Amino acid sequence: MPDRDVAGSLAEAAVAISSQDGVDDTLESIVHTARLSLEGIDHVGISVAHRDGKVETRAATDEFVWELDQLQYDLGEGPCLYSMTHEQTTLVEHARHEQRWPRFIQEAVTRGLRSQLALQLYFDDRTLAGLNMYSTTRDTLDEDTVDTAELFATHAAIALGKVREIDNLNQALRTRKVIGQAIGIVMERFGVTEDRAFAYLRRASSTENVKLRLVAQQLVEDTENRGAARRAGPGHPHGLVRSEDDAAPDG
Repeated sequence: MPDRDVAGSLAEAAVAISSQDGVDDTLESIVHTARLSLEGIDHVGISVAHRDGKVETRAATDEFVWELDQLQYDLGEGPCLYSMTHEQTTLVEHARHEQRWPRFIQEAVTRGLRSQLALQLYFDDRTLAGLNMYSTTRDTLDEDTVDTAELFATHAAIALGKVREIDNLNQALRTRKVIGQAIGIVMERFGVTEDRAFAYLRRASSTENVKLRLVAQQLVEDTENRGAARRAGPGHPHGLVRSEDDAAPDG
């Protein structure tokens, strides 16, 4: 692939990815742009690992990806999983002769796999996901394709990392807002100070073993539902609401 084609593909990919607003949109843009930009790559997906160890496919160009990704998760082996924990780039060529993941390869080849490329998506020294690329038309992938895929993965990881940072910030702001609303409700309902209202929510969180954000969200939703029920009147199916049994917060 000529250098100008590589640069053009990366430029188009960067524009397509950076134009997305959320994590899901960014992931979808990454997989579809990768499939269109890389020669010999027919199917692309992104696998994300959660803190509990579970791995799931968050975006894919087609059903083939979902099937082969899930096969690797079920078997606990395959280039996808290997690349996320061991090597930044894992290449499989002439898949029918691959020996490293025999159970996965045997089944994948029967479904049409001929070669595969798996890459880590990492940002700030943290693995964010795995970019999985499958070919059903070629037994080998050109060196230029692999090199471009690695550059593409770097661009994609940066974009995904930035989007996640923004999403985390937005989540923090939403959490702060709902906790503030809940504190206001407790202050008004029981006539207590802000500090005592916050302490009340923290005790509820600890006693119920539920995150403070969820306790606050439930209180806000319950209050809004009761207000709507009162406005609807006793004849409304949601108008009959029990009175509060909560005791006033202790000091």
